[in-house]
Amino acid sequence: MDNVRASLGGACADIAADSESLILVDESDREVGHLSKAQCHAGRGVLHRAFSLLIFNFAGELLLQQRAAAKRLWPLYWSNSCCSHPRRNEPLESAIHRRLHEELGIRCPLRYLFKFQYQAQYGSAGAEHELCSVYIGRYDGLLKINRNEIAGWRWVAPEALEAEMTGRGASQFTPWFILEWARIWRDHRGELEALQLRAGA
Repeated sequence: MDNVRASLGGACADIAADSESLILVDESDREVGHLSKAQCHAGRGVLHRAFSLLIFNFAGELLLQQRAAAKRLWPLYWSNSCCSHPRRNEPLESAIHRRLHEELGIRCPLRYLFKFQYQAQYGSAGAEHELCSVYIGRYDGLLKINRNEIAGWRWVAPEALEAEMTGRGASQFTPWFILEWARIWRDHRGELEALQLRAGA
């Protein structure tokens, strides 16, 4: 099912406003303040709380999204199924399910895997500087793609994705997805296999 689809319709939520207040954290993920989304991503970035969601179907394929052309950072790059930030005073558990529905129009259980810190620069446009929690889930129904957030999407087998990631195609992916996928492939393949086993139960 590794075929690319363009986003033609779906949910209507706008790209998260630059004025939206995000949660600043220290390296231990302790809340230390709040700052607008625009300010968090200016210059070299200010460390803030974020999350990445990886959604697999019953065949074990991962849903990839191509970021909208209007994105400030890494527009039209391919990335994980969904990623964003909890808002000020919003619990992480609430934020992951809110954003999954806003971007993909779906609801499913999500399982926490790990968190990691990174900083990545996108030229003079700004940077990501995040403490990012990674979750996986399984879903095999219809998607309602938010065309304001997503330019295209595709399902890909993990082995095929790994070949892309370690080959000449790596430059088409966002830096955070490259980092988290390397760790998933190295340390968490058992969890991916467990998703498939539960699907066949």
